[in-house]
Amino acid sequence: MISEVRLRQCIDCLRAGGIIAYPTEGVWGLGCDPDNVDAVERLLHIKRRSWTKGLILVAADREQIHSWHGDLDQEHFSRLSRLWPGPCTVVLPASARVPRWVRGQHETQAFRVSAHPVVVALSETWGGPLVSTSANHSGQPAARTLQEVRIHLGRDVDAYLPGQLGSLKGATPILDLTTGRQIRI
Repeated sequence: MISEVRLRQCIDCLRAGGIIAYPTEGVWGLGCDPDNVDAVERLLHIKRRSWTKGLILVAADREQIHSWHGDLDQEHFSRLSRLWPGPCTVVLPASARVPRWVRGQHETQAFRVSAHPVVVALSETWGGPLVSTSANHSGQPAARTLQEVRIHLGRDVDAYLPGQLGSLKGATPILDLTTGRQIRI
């Protein structure tokens, strides 16, 4: 069960430009407000990750990301209907709505419409998509427990939303629908 008090603390933290940690489908994630350049830059600094790589946006439903991606043809729309909500990250054309600091050097954007209860609660309460990236320093294994997040990232994280991981054994697969390539299995 999700603590309403902790959920509220995380939403307040996001509004203040903070970084949160929370469980996802297979690893612990770090999140922030995608419209807050300072928060995104801080998250990238914590991870020791280049801005050029881009970041994932997670959402509770497709409506939350509708204005964030470009037009989709019927084939892409049908494919997304089979994949979401679920543990698959999909690369789509980015709309002008996606800030450069989120999409990096790409004209595309990675999205996931999650079925994980913690991610859904966060996105629904927030009212839109959130930046989501694995809770680790780049090149290091992603945290699979709250304790690992606290050990490796400690004071860099402003708020935590406890919960259980989903059933995946690692990060979600990434499928690029603009090229048909599987980026991460």
